[in-house]
Amino acid sequence: MSDASAHAATDTAQRALRAAAGERMRRARPELASRHDLSTTAGLTAAGAAVTADEADDTVVAVVVRDLDLAAWARQTCAYTLGLGAQEAAAWRRAFTRTVFLAGNPEQLRARFPLTRLAPDRSAAWTAPGPPEATAALRRLLKLLQAPVEVPVGEDPAFEIPRPPSHDGPPTGRPPVRRDLCLATVDCTVSEALIHLNHLLAEAVLDGLIAPGDRLTLRRTPRLGGRLDDFAAVRVVPEKHRPDRLRLVAALTAPAPCGPG
Repeated sequence: MSDASAHAATDTAQRALRAAAGERMRRARPELASRHDLSTTAGLTAAGAAVTADEADDTVVAVVVRDLDLAAWARQTCAYTLGLGAQEAAAWRRAFTRTVFLAGNPEQLRARFPLTRLAPDRSAAWTAPGPPEATAALRRLLKLLQAPVEVPVGEDPAFEIPRPPSHDGPPTGRPPVRRDLCLATVDCTVSEALIHLNHLLAEAVLDGLIAPGDRLTLRRTPRLGGRLDDFAAVRVVPEKHRPDRLRLVAALTAPAPCGPG
């Protein structure tokens, strides 16, 4: 490939990534689309700054994590999001599913703090979406979860999305499907993987892409390639050392029918 062809391919890829980032902004805060040019890096940056400055939509979820298994945690993250009420879900989405991960033992905190969902194995617990002051005491008590190690690789675990008891959302009108949950592992720590997968999964649930009974397979790969149109949902972030460029760090594939078993 010539230098000109490589440059054109890079420009095309970056335009697609900016479009994906702009669509995420548009879904959460549609009013920003008329105030900022979301097709440009500068416009996306300005819109992000406007979101940060808007305290009226400052909603956050705190997650207390004792033990971390990415697939098990991803399954419970979907169940938690499915169990949210309509107003809670809307407020969290407008805040771009902002989440703070804390290191602690949920079992020892249940009686003192408003943990609204506890994983069945007691490995993690979630607070309801709310203003930062609602979880201030919990966040002062516990330290941020620090997991700077690389994402472990191995077999690709599969898991089924449960139906939480509080789930009162409308029926999807479709049979369960299977999808791949893809994570790029190059230059990605476990802490960063939590953030990327949390946003991708929570927003996919809120968009109706993930429903109870669906089956996901976590696939870890050094880098994610291909056309963005091949994915049903993506997570796009700035490059660490080149903030003017974007990269694809996680994605959810198009649905396929669930087979027997």
